[in-house]
Amino acid sequence: MAGHSLKYLADLVQGRIEGDPDFTVTGLSALDSAGSSEISFAVNAGAADAVASSSAGALILPEGWPFREDRPRILVSNPYLAFARIASMFASRPFRAGGIHPSAKIGEGCRIDNKVTIEACAVIGDRVEIGPEVTIHPGVVIGNDVQIGSGTELFPNVIVYDGCVIGRNVRIHGGTVIGADGFGYAQGPEGHVKIPQTGIVEIEDDVEIGANTTIDRATFGKTLVCRGAKIDNQVMIAHNVVIGPNSIIVAQVGISGSTRVGSGVMMGGQVGIVGHIEIGDGARIGAKSGVPHSVPPGQTVSGSPAMPHGTWLRMVSLLKRLPEMFKDIRQIKKRLERLENGQG
Repeated sequence: MAGHSLKYLADLVQGRIEGDPDFTVTGLSALDSAGSSEISFAVNAGAADAVASSSAGALILPEGWPFREDRPRILVSNPYLAFARIASMFASRPFRAGGIHPSAKIGEGCRIDNKVTIEACAVIGDRVEIGPEVTIHPGVVIGNDVQIGSGTELFPNVIVYDGCVIGRNVRIHGGTVIGADGFGYAQGPEGHVKIPQTGIVEIEDDVEIGANTTIDRATFGKTLVCRGAKIDNQVMIAHNVVIGPNSIIVAQVGISGSTRVGSGVMMGGQVGIVGHIEIGDGARIGAKSGVPHSVPPGQTVSGSPAMPHGTWLRMVSLLKRLPEMFKDIRQIKKRLERLENGQG
């Protein structure tokens, strides 16, 4: 079975080799399932027993690993990052163009590179531009005037509305909707008056978007997801939101209209964010937080309403003591009443 030398993998992750640099690695697996020609990893010394019992032929370990180890190994400062890079290398496959399936529907005036795969029952609108090495899976619907960059993959049943722009090397998972109308209405005496949503959604390069996520088109201009952002399943991003480069947004987050999210922001699951605020570069928002105001760059917030994480931890600690504190207060109140009544 073909593989890569340990030296090749060490160079890939900028690690230091101990043991045989020519050891051939055929794959990567977990400690409890790796075979004798595979490499596995441990994040810290807490996995020492699992490492000792593993059948892995080679290991990725943190620098300063405190236990004796005779197998070939790569020592790195961040084993999890090294694992991700090596796993991505083993998982990558060269693109093979499958062409356009006979059942796919292609509109008029499209510019589609010859080196693409468009699978069964995909529907492509008019004047669509699709770059090389794009894969469009079954059931995808692409509206008119959409642009899709090279190396992008749209999984089954993705919908991209008219005019949206998708960059290079983007992955959009099944059931996601890009470019539906933003939720905008004005209240009138006879009901709600819809505000036309005339903008688009633009997804920059190297973005990944999970399944059943929705990103609404802008009222004017564009809703923007910047380069390298990673968005989980079932996220809702409203009209005119900007998601900064390399941000991470976990499942079931909801971001209201015209909010600007900075670079490298991380949001935990089920965070809710009001509209027209700014989340500063590098901010961290804990799971299930409700964010009613802007968050400064680099700050970590939690809770609902969101507050500095340390304050939230102290508040949660006090909440656990409320029954006991209430009992004490009730006893103190009774004593005061007896004193006021001259009962001693």
